Amino acid sequence: MKILKRISMITVAAVVLNVWLFRFGKATIYRGGDATNMIEEFAVYGLNETMVYLVGGLKILAAIGLLIGFYNKKTITPAAGLMAMLMVGAIVMHFKVGDEIIKFLPAGIMFVLSSLIIIVNRKLV
Repeated sequence: MKILKRISMITVAAVVLNVWLFRFGKATIYRGGDATNMIEEFAVYGLNETMVYLVGGLKILAAIGLLIGFYNKKTITPAAGLMAMLMVGAIVMHFKVGDEIIKFLPAGIMFVLSSLIIIVNRKLV
């Protein structure tokens, strides 16, 4: 279980950091609506640019918290909890605009992995 938790922590952190730091301005098949970058995607959801950077900052903070968790176990549950809540928000937004299921997939997987991290971390404490 400890290995599963660690793999999940690395996966969630790596995916989120990749999306927000390296793929921010790039088109992907997972962008909401017909958006070609992160700012356009948030506009599809009816959110302004301030929300882009607020949500992005929180996701980056949570991802870093998961990585810090390898050295300070106290950060794992709060970071995974924040990430799970943000992923629920992402799923809701995709649903709100009627996106096809493929666009929900990354947020859904990150939610499941974040929830798994919380559950396994509590059992190991």
